[in-house]
Amino acid sequence: MTNPVPDIATGQSQALPAIFRRYRSDISAALRQSLDSDDLPLYQMLRYSMGWADHDGSPTTATEGKALRPTLCLLACEATGGPASRALPAAVSLELIHNFSLIHDDIQDRDETRHHRPTVWAVWGEPKALVAGNTLRAIADMALWRRVDEALTAGEALRVAALLTEAYLEMIEGQYLDISYEGRHDIGIADYLNMVSKKTGALIRCALSLGALIGTRDEATFEAFRSCGRSLGFVFQIQDDVLGIWGQEEATGKPVGADILRKKSTLPVVFTMSEAGGKDKRSLQQIYRGQAVGEQEVASVLDIMGRVGARQYAHDLAAEHHKRALDALESVELSPELRQDMKDVADFLLVREH
Repeated sequence: MTNPVPDIATGQSQALPAIFRRYRSDISAALRQSLDSDDLPLYQMLRYSMGWADHDGSPTTATEGKALRPTLCLLACEATGGPASRALPAAVSLELIHNFSLIHDDIQDRDETRHHRPTVWAVWGEPKALVAGNTLRAIADMALWRRVDEALTAGEALRVAALLTEAYLEMIEGQYLDISYEGRHDIGIADYLNMVSKKTGALIRCALSLGALIGTRDEATFEAFRSCGRSLGFVFQIQDDVLGIWGQEEATGKPVGADILRKKSTLPVVFTMSEAGGKDKRSLQQIYRGQAVGEQEVASVLDIMGRVGARQYAHDLAAEHHKRALDALESVELSPELRQDMKDVADFLLVREH
């Protein structure tokens, strides 16, 4: 079976796939239940971070995340023969861990907006935001253990908890590497891919692994979904890097060249540093060694990226991992409908615009 790769130029698969709507109400209800047990202002901050409330605690219809990781977890469970409801505690834990990381990431990256709203630290300050992120991490554990016996046996929950802990430790290690790479111009493609496999890939890989673990006891199937998740993590982050440079501000909420302004060592930057020569190489080094980057420097970097084909390289590498993700599931017996769901998600991650 062949898995055609969507063409980024056609706009194919940019709409959110239907699979995200299938589980949305269950995921949302379970997430809200995990955060509705306390009226401390701290919990108002958490509900704000999830997009459910304004800074004063009033309910709002602010943009929520796509719930990618819990959706992948429930889809993998259903695809491997289990009812999606059995994986819901793990899915909720994954999403809470992801959102804990976003609160801390915004502090570390000095991002003042997310989903077109001020970030938690921009509203309440760094100390309270750090506490909010830590609290969300603890609630993720509680969300899992609260459903033991109802959805999972104690033994299953222990293995799920171990995989979650392993994944979020990798995620934190990846975030450390990402921060340490900022402003450096000696980062190679292998360094970058190692960082991505941790920072972004860990939770996406874990989402599919957990779903398969809960849905089946077949180790070969578990490994197939784990491999698929590894490649999808690369697809997601590479496209994120593309959007961080060439994404449209109305979709991403960030200006074109945002990652250049922050001197982040994303894939297009790493590739351009390795491929540029002569005057272009010297210009890049001067810009990235400088104290500040402005519109003129961003324009210069974008010109050099165009000359070395950085955007096409990034898309080609993402397309390669898109294929690997789907190929990993070729040996797994899936219904045509669920196989198509997996392909729809992979296609979307490759060409999404936000």
